[in-house]
Amino acid sequence: MTALIASILMPGVVGPATIYSFILVMLVTGVGVLVVICRVIVGEWIERTRCRDWPTVSAVVDIASVAYCEPDSLLPPLKASSYNRYYKATLTYKYHYPEEQMGDFSRDFGSKENAYAWANSYKGETVKVHVDPRDPTCSVLREEDL
Repeated sequence: MTALIASILMPGVVGPATIYSFILVMLVTGVGVLVVICRVIVGEWIERTRCRDWPTVSAVVDIASVAYCEPDSLLPPLKASSYNRYYKATLTYKYHYPEEQMGDFSRDFGSKENAYAWANSYKGETVKVHVDPRDPTCSVLREEDL
């Protein structure tokens, strides 16, 4: 593989084998990127649908916070919000199933004002959360339930 990369990067050596090797490397890289993107999309879909059949309980949003975030420059961006600086609004809620538990839900915003407005609009509100019957400490607040 090192010889392949060296033959691609060496100046003055351009031939059919080098061009085809370059195309092959680009195709493999493209397939790798598509696999990562599909894995993220499928993972988000599984997260959204896995809790549909869990029992729901009422929860109260206890803490509404906003944090300023910068993209991680070492990793390629997987979401649109990963390209730019953004604000992460987090709702922390409490519920009883059978004893008191906590969970949280986060959403990304492009502006500080929008993040604070959204987060503060839910502070003290009652929301519906889905609780894993096998593990009551695991809960999901779905965006559709807000």
